[in-house]
Amino acid sequence: MQLYSLLLDVLKYTVAGMGIVYIAFYLFKPYLDKTSNLQVLEFKKAMTTQTLPLRLQAYERLVLFTDRITPSNLLIRLNGNSYSAAELHSIILNEVRTEYQHNITQQIYVSPQAWAVIRRVKDDTLNLITSAVKGLPEHATGLDLGKVVLTHLSKLEDNPYDIAIDMIRKDLEHLF
Repeated sequence: MQLYSLLLDVLKYTVAGMGIVYIAFYLFKPYLDKTSNLQVLEFKKAMTTQTLPLRLQAYERLVLFTDRITPSNLLIRLNGNSYSAAELHSIILNEVRTEYQHNITQQIYVSPQAWAVIRRVKDDTLNLITSAVKGLPEHATGLDLGKVVLTHLSKLEDNPYDIAIDMIRKDLEHLF
């Protein structure tokens, strides 16, 4: 009988203890949730303060990349007059690809749309230079290649590089 009484007492205390823990948990749950939400907000705020300068720098680098691969700027910077068209073609392709590889990590900080613009500008530039060199005679000079490329760009109604930079700027405006 005493064993039965002892088990009954243990059961009463266990049920009462579980009831107290249950009540305490639901009394403190709103406080714990609020604390958790505040910690998440603080974390997001800290991340924003840390990543905003990186994101701004990434957009800046993409605008610089677009400017650097603009054919008129490429031709001036590379001073292609002393090369054959085939040599200049190879140098330009290498330069554009190197610039792109140098900036590839910036896609982490910019929107997918902004990065798609950059990829498109790079691909279009490579295609433009390649199609221009294909239309030249075998012994054409770098100056001839430059003329063909610039003539093609001047015939376009809108400068695709300016459009790309405008699209990047508009994408950047969504940050603010």
